[in-house]
Amino acid sequence: MSSAGLPDPGEGILNRRLSGLLGGKTADALRTKLGLSTVEDLLRHYPRRYAERGELTALGDFDEGEQVTVLGVVVKVETRPMRQRRGTILEATISDGVEDMRLTFFNQKWREKQLTPGRRGLFGGQVSRYRGRLQLAHPEFEMLPDGAPEDDLAALEFAGALIPIYPAVRGITSWQISQAIDLVLAQIGDLPDPLPVDVRSEHGLVGLTDALWGIHRPSSREALDAAVDRLRFEEAFVLQVLLAQRRAETRALTATRRAPETSPLVDAFDARLPFTLTDGQMAVSEQIADDLAAGHPMHRLLQGDVGSGKTVVALRAMLRVVDAGGQAALLAPTEVLAAQHHRSVTGMLGPLAEQGLLGGSEIGTRVALLTGSQRTADRRRALLEVTTGEAGIVVGTHALLQEHVEFDDLALVVVDEQHRFGVEQRAALAEKSRAGTRPHVLVMTATPIPRTVAMTIFGDVDVSTLEEVPSGRAGVTTHIVVPSERPALADRTWQRVREEVEEGHRVFVVCPRIGGADADEEQALLPNDAEDEPQRAAAVLDVARTLADGPLAGLRVGILHGRMSPEEKDDAMRRFADVSAPDGLDVLVSTTVIEVGVDVPDATMMVIMDADRFGISQLHQLRGRVGRGSLPGLCLLVTEAPQGSPARERLAAVASTTGGFRLSDMDLELRREGDVLGSSQSGHRRTLRLLEVAQHEDVIHAARHDAHELVERDPALADHPVLAAAVLALVQDDQAEYLEKA
Repeated sequence: MSSAGLPDPGEGILNRRLSGLLGGKTADALRTKLGLSTVEDLLRHYPRRYAERGELTALGDFDEGEQVTVLGVVVKVETRPMRQRRGTILEATISDGVEDMRLTFFNQKWREKQLTPGRRGLFGGQVSRYRGRLQLAHPEFEMLPDGAPEDDLAALEFAGALIPIYPAVRGITSWQISQAIDLVLAQIGDLPDPLPVDVRSEHGLVGLTDALWGIHRPSSREALDAAVDRLRFEEAFVLQVLLAQRRAETRALTATRRAPETSPLVDAFDARLPFTLTDGQMAVSEQIADDLAAGHPMHRLLQGDVGSGKTVVALRAMLRVVDAGGQAALLAPTEVLAAQHHRSVTGMLGPLAEQGLLGGSEIGTRVALLTGSQRTADRRRALLEVTTGEAGIVVGTHALLQEHVEFDDLALVVVDEQHRFGVEQRAALAEKSRAGTRPHVLVMTATPIPRTVAMTIFGDVDVSTLEEVPSGRAGVTTHIVVPSERPALADRTWQRVREEVEEGHRVFVVCPRIGGADADEEQALLPNDAEDEPQRAAAVLDVARTLADGPLAGLRVGILHGRMSPEEKDDAMRRFADVSAPDGLDVLVSTTVIEVGVDVPDATMMVIMDADRFGISQLHQLRGRVGRGSLPGLCLLVTEAPQGSPARERLAAVASTTGGFRLSDMDLELRREGDVLGSSQSGHRRTLRLLEVAQHEDVIHAARHDAHELVERDPALADHPVLAAAVLALVQDDQAEYLEKA
């Protein structure tokens, strides 16, 4: 045992390195290709699906770009010369009895003898489409014997009724992974279990050893189901224990109570507002006020749909702590958004943001802006206002985290779009509060989060939701434009842009790429055959030039993207936002740098090029930049995604639904779990492998309840060392780092 009372990492079969159990080549491939280094890594690499003995894989169930292993029968094989170069192409066709898939090999005519028509085999590779047909180019394959099992593979795969198909990548196949797991399973014995006995008993769950055998070598569907139920619950339980511990730790911290007897700044601000706060805004404001009055730090997530008024709620909270004698910091992920927040806050406050200045309110405060690209004189003045406390509200980027930024009394930290900041950054800002206390923390996100995701990722945080949209907003209408299907509609798109500009309005055109010098590195390629030409996504630099020289000639077309300097970005936004500026812009061609927080009331139209390259939530955030004032907005999704494809389904969902919370649920249903949690789908370890938050709310609820009860009894898990080790492993896992940042 270690000095901390946890099992030593060197103890037990699960922590043994695969290099000591498997052949060096296999162990190295598992480590480099899949990130699997230990016995536990390998045993937690669960099968993606199971093929039934005697049945073939349904070949129509795959998407382009997906890495698959399929069980099919060879139908025919033929070799032909290549058209564009010397050499031959061997094409084999496999079938599931309903649909076909082509296998393509370049200059490998000798494989004709292996791919005998009528024989079954396992075939692994990346799915692509060539001339309308699905194919695997240069797949790995293993032919299965015609009769009784005679070789090692056959004995392994046909031992049971279910053949496990593992997530694989180029360089290591599903059947190679299966063989490695078979060797490891024979050595594991009876494993220590992170799930307490009473928890397993309450939910009728099998032990860890039985579960690992059951998921890798199921003797029946019932055995597989029991294994999956147990391992799924374990994932939920360990994560909820970690979140329960963090919540308890936060509750144990000390914070200064910020409960002013009166709030003249808040009252004066409310009186200035040209609209009435919604019931939701008032209710959330009261929740935050109660948190600020507590003796432990607030840790609250404020989520709301596009245009729901989160910034107003956050500003009322900041003014409340200023009334209580403290300071508030608003942290934004980019300088563009920080500058936007500063303009927005000072604009809403008016004289209340100009205390001590001519025309400023006596009860007001100052709002300072701190970014890395400020002029030296402006920065020095802002730093002085922050240090002396003159600036009750400080807006900035990560520049606020630098050591030489000193606050007089930091009481509240508001983080906009928290998934763009790491724990270390937020901790650095928290350390700037008075010794022995922590500031209150309010996190805002404009990406609506499904309830189960909130429980899974933000289980240690109180969540407030704004679902109403303030009255007076005209909203936005969304349509899909497919140039190849309706060329006239594509032409009409740019005519409509001209009409909007003639009315004095502004138009966004959004592209997936920047283009130019890094075009080769950043281009997003569609799946293609070796003989096909790659297709590029639309790029800002190319589209802006084409529009300015063609359909939008005579209009003022500008650009905005991530390679521009902060000064250039701010200048572009200023020119676009200011209708009367002599150097103003009519049309802004941009990347997704405008996705969050940008507020231009005169922007009424957005054209999103290659819209199928974006996810549902991202498209919803992008279109939220138009229709923000009293003028109605129009969003056109330009795509060449074929009818019936998953990409087209996503676009149809966005076009038919304006509610962000409904779209977030649809996004969760359509996307794979790892994408929702922000992790890679390259085959590397994921924090959640079997738990699908869109489908397993009941499991999450049960695990959350049990975890909180256990942590209340045993906060440090002193009586549960195996569980403590599992929680520690979760914290140390690379994907757990994302859960903290999400």
